[in-house]
Amino acid sequence: MSFFFTALQKRLTALPSTLRSMKTDYASLKSQVQNFSEFYGAAINEAKKQISAAISEMSEANKDLLEKYRKEVALRRKYHEQLVELKGNIRVLCRVKPVLKEDQQEEGQSVVVTTDPNNESSLAVLNKGKTRVFELDKVFHPQATQEEVFQEIEPLVTSCIDGYHVCIFAYGQTGSGKTYTMEGNMENPGINQRALKQLFSVIEERKDMWSYTITVSSVEIYNEVLRDLMSKDGEKLDIKINPDGTGQLHVPGLRVIEVKSFQHIKKILATARRNRITFGTQMNQHSSRSHALLCVTVQGTDLATGSKTTGKLNLVDLAGSERVWKSGAEGERLKEAQNINRSLLALGDVIQALRARHTHIPFRNSRLTYLLQDSLGKGSKTVMVVQVSALESNLGETLCSLKFAQRVCKVELGPAARKIESGGQDSGPRGTGLETPVLKKGQLIISKTFDCNPHAVFV
Repeated sequence: MSFFFTALQKRLTALPSTLRSMKTDYASLKSQVQNFSEFYGAAINEAKKQISAAISEMSEANKDLLEKYRKEVALRRKYHEQLVELKGNIRVLCRVKPVLKEDQQEEGQSVVVTTDPNNESSLAVLNKGKTRVFELDKVFHPQATQEEVFQEIEPLVTSCIDGYHVCIFAYGQTGSGKTYTMEGNMENPGINQRALKQLFSVIEERKDMWSYTITVSSVEIYNEVLRDLMSKDGEKLDIKINPDGTGQLHVPGLRVIEVKSFQHIKKILATARRNRITFGTQMNQHSSRSHALLCVTVQGTDLATGSKTTGKLNLVDLAGSERVWKSGAEGERLKEAQNINRSLLALGDVIQALRARHTHIPFRNSRLTYLLQDSLGKGSKTVMVVQVSALESNLGETLCSLKFAQRVCKVELGPAARKIESGGQDSGPRGTGLETPVLKKGQLIISKTFDCNPHAVFV
């Protein structure tokens, strides 16, 4: 028994030392745990810093890449425009109509057309789950202003003053915004008013060096009938052979008005707008049922040399293409739609022939193409603004418009030719169709181009 107590006493004696050792080990372990926690936290923070720095570097790299891409796109566009100018291509601009809130509330009104913020020449159309990309000369996003659109066209106004033939026309389905782009409203005037205001502004700047005479005429083509929009009665006109033996054509009775100021021409535009034929359809409450053509002729004289220039600005608001079953056209509206679509088809045939460089261009197949010969013939500067809807319900018409626009992009009219007379003689080469004829009011002049296609000019 004493032996047992002796052993127990030894263990009890050694126990404080063991406890002290355990306490020391525990304190050490606790310190290590605390240190590990601090080390782990520091490591996490350092890792976060490194990740943030890496993301920042990647972000900066992405910004640099994006900036380089934008510069590359801008440079490519600049060279493309120079090439287009040299070849004389018809420039095609595309404007996407903004989607209204009430449109999105209706069934089947989802958006299928999108623009690329980093590429001003591209837009994409979603069709049956597949995306098709269209490349044009310039694409305006739905929020683009009237001013932004005109900035792309502004240089052409000066071209007209310098003696070039210029045409700007809007193409697209009914209700896509063509008339808004061309005419606008009181708060936001369209291309017509902005172009004419710019024209008078440039003329004012040159008044000490040049003297100018500006004349205006306005007609519409309704059911293949030519009507004078300057006439209250909507007088019907016809294109006939001039009895003077020149073989040229003229429009008897066409009113050609000389204008002295921008305010004067605004009154003329208002008159033409009131006299234009519009009716409501299921696609547009104020559908333009005719093609409207405003022709501005600028004849200039250099006060120092006596040289004379003759420029022409054709502003064309085409009637909208439409599917008869969709527009609900009946009776007279049906006849109008058929004539509109027929004339636009004729325009498509002319574009196809020009693109293929056929020797015969079927300008005479409709009144519309007959009057647009001046703008679609050789040596002219032409811009088409194609209007499209972004809504799925208009997908068919949108694709048709964009396919047509791509064909138009490839049409080459040749380098623009300036109409100028020096010392009583035309500076253009003889026999090329660039001669400037003696202009008479009320005439539709037809001069022959090099390939014997008639070349129509309104004066």
